[in-house]
Amino acid sequence: MDSLLTYISIAAMMVIIPGADTMLLVKNTLSYGPKAGRYTVLGMAMGLSFWTLIAILGLSVVIAKSVILFSTIKYLGAAYLIYLGIKSFFAKSIFSLEEIQEQANTPAKPANRHNKDSLMQALLSNILNPKTVLVYITIMPQFINLNENVNQQLIVLALILTLLAVGWFLILVYLIDYAKKWLKNSKFQKAFQKSTGVILVGFGIKTGI
Repeated sequence: MDSLLTYISIAAMMVIIPGADTMLLVKNTLSYGPKAGRYTVLGMAMGLSFWTLIAILGLSVVIAKSVILFSTIKYLGAAYLIYLGIKSFFAKSIFSLEEIQEQANTPAKPANRHNKDSLMQALLSNILNPKTVLVYITIMPQFINLNENVNQQLIVLALILTLLAVGWFLILVYLIDYAKKWLKNSKFQKAFQKSTGVILVGFGIKTGI
């Protein structure tokens, strides 16, 4: 039980510390509203589920030990974050509250497209995140009892990480949406959106180093 509580504490810290996922969530929620933010969270959860399956199949160790595979994922992930950052920085406009509410009342193709884009961005950024591989092969094994069912324990640990991430990011979606309603200055929102783009580029460069 003590080891499980320790793992939960470590997992919670990994989730809460701002990273590329946080910036992506801020960008999508700020630009397209809370629904896009929730789709972003869903994409993140799908990405973690993907890596859980990879770990269960024993492929995470193979990827970590292969310089070519690991480097390919690393540089693709870095390039994708830089692409998203640049795209966010040069975005012409963000949706106003009225436009978001109008789309909520009368669903349209643009709104659906932004929601799907938000999901795919989060999914791809997580699949192309080599640090996730390291979590599965360095941190999780420390809390696995080799005398018991390893895959079952791995699934439980991955589920805990995913639930913590989903819970925290859904809270962030609410807070970002609340802040957007409170800070109605569109210039401030635009400046904040551009700053998330710069930060995403920074995370991409850091990932590639």
